[in-house]
Order: sequence, then C-alpha cells, then structure tokens
Amino acid sequence: MEHTITASPKNKTAIVILNWNGRTFLDKFLPSVVKYSSDAMIYVIDNASTDDSVMFVRNNFPQVNLLQNSNNEGFCKGYNLALKKINSEYYILLNNDVEVTKDWLTPVISLMESDRKIAVCQPKIKSFQNKEYFEYAGASGGFLDKYGYPFCRGRIFDVVEKDQGQYDDTIKVTWASGAAFFVRASVYHELGGLDQDFFAHMEEIDFCWRSSSAGYKVMCCPRSTVYHLGGGTLAKSNPQKTFLNFRNGLYLLHKNLPSDQLVFVIFKRLLLDGIAGIRLFFIGKFLDTFAIIKAHFAYYGAIYFLNLKRKRSQHIQVNVLKSKSIVYTYFVKKKKYFDKDEN
Repeated sequence: MEHTITASPKNKTAIVILNWNGRTFLDKFLPSVVKYSSDAMIYVIDNASTDDSVMFVRNNFPQVNLLQNSNNEGFCKGYNLALKKINSEYYILLNNDVEVTKDWLTPVISLMESDRKIAVCQPKIKSFQNKEYFEYAGASGGFLDKYGYPFCRGRIFDVVEKDQGQYDDTIKVTWASGAAFFVRASVYHELGGLDQDFFAHMEEIDFCWRSSSAGYKVMCCPRSTVYHLGGGTLAKSNPQKTFLNFRNGLYLLHKNLPSDQLVFVIFKRLLLDGIAGIRLFFIGKFLDTFAIIKAHFAYYGAIYFLNLKRKRSQHIQVNVLKSKSIVYTYFVKKKKYFDKDEN
C-alpha cells in the first residue's frame, strides 16, 4: 500500500473489509455491501491471502478499492496499516462475513453526525444463519461485568436471544462489536488505532474503553441491522480463540482499569479463569484448558509492557465495568437473559 486514497465529499464514509483467505465469504457477502452502500467508498484489504481472493475482487468488483498487505498482519495491524492510507471522516471496519441491509449506513452516520462526542457505534447485529436471533459477537451492544467478562444485550455467554424488538432503543454502551465497527477517523488516529499486541479478539473492546477514558461515547444504533455469519476465521470452540480471549481479557483489564482497582479485579479474574479451565477439563475440552493456562503465562510475561502502556496513556483510566458479576448471575442465579433493570 503505497498511496493515500481520499474520499470525495459525497463519500466521506469508508467501508474497510479485512480479508485473509476469505474468497468464499467475499463471494457470498460482498454483493450486499456493494448494493446497499452507494454513499460510501468500499475497500478490501487483503492480508496476504493464499487463495484467489485478490483475483476474485479484481475480476468481479471493479468498483471496490483493493489494497494488499505483504504479510498476514492479523486483525489489528492489518487494519492499522490500511487505515493510515485511507483519508475519510468515518471508517466502518466490516467483517468479510457480514450481510448488510438497505439503508444500513444512514441511521448510524446520522447519529454520529448529531454528536461529535460519539467516537464508536455499531448497528444491531443478528445471526445470518438464523435471522430471527441476535448474533453472538455484538448483538445489540456490549458491556463488561465487574470482572471484565463481556456480554451483550441479546447474548450472555452462549445463550442468544430471539430479536423481538426488546433492544431497539439507541443507547450508550461499553463496547461495540468489531464485526461492524463504525468509528470516527479522527478518534481512531488520535488513540493510535487498534492495539496490535492483541493480534485479534477483544481489540475493539480495548479501543472502546480507551475512547471512554478519553471522554468519548460508544453507542448502539439498532435502527440499522446487519447479519453476521461468525466464526469465519476461528470457530468459537477453537483453542487458539480460547487463548486469545483469555489472554486479551487480562490485557484489557491491566491496560484500562484505574490503579486503585487493578490488583483486586485481576486477582478475582485469574481465579474465575482458573475455575473455567477446570470446568472445561472435566467436560473433555483439554486443549481449551491448556489454552487458558497458556494465556495466563502469556499475561504474566507481558505485565512489564502493559505497565509501560498505562504510563504512556494520555488519559486517566476510567472504570467502565458494571457492578454485578455476569458469572454469578448466569451460573448461580440462572438468569440467562440480559436484564435492563440490572444494567
């Protein structure tokens, strides 16, 4: 990627799709993006795919801008490299396995235009495979419990709700899903983009937390709907994803928690992670248990560098965690659905 591409006044929104060996997904989902995104410029950023993704885009979507990374840089670095080259007011980081709908851009961009303090926003995200239900990765806006475990309006752990309009209000949330991540470009660059040490998974939550510490808002705008397939790169049960989620969950807390809460929350989180590992072991998911152990040791090895990041931060860390434990609510109180009154 050797040149900067500037959006025209009409196309101040850039849809940026990071792709790695996703030719099948591009074939299935890119047509909806092209059809319903006439007011935006569309980019496919190829992360050194070894399939025919690049040739497929060139031959079938001449209206799509194609940029190529020389190596598979992962989700975070792949986007950071690309977005340095794209001059636009709004970026939409869109997974290559997302189907968009008519007028999906307008409600979200209009909301962000109405308030300069809104840095990040997501649409309602529903399941591509079962379109009456929310999708696991984002649903109708995300939160973090008191120990940093993520959950959504419409999804707690593995329980996903049917969409019956119960979460159709536009609200401020803790984090927006990276599957369809609307972000103000100026804030993206002000905060240094996605943290490349995360590689992939939970990097959008980290960015949202840093945005909140910098005084910005994160919103969910359910007037816009997209459908996400999910698991396109790593399945939910993949041990590598288990490793990244548990390691990055600790990175997230260590980087962003206020100092007076850091030790207590991390200690409790390590204990709860250990319990999760034991549970996985006894149900036969041995590789996931070892992935959690590996994640903890990776975190211990990174503490020095995480402390440096805390010191270099230009903003005072704010606590965005909820006051209740979703683990206790889900496993002890047996509450499987999001409770507006408790959140």
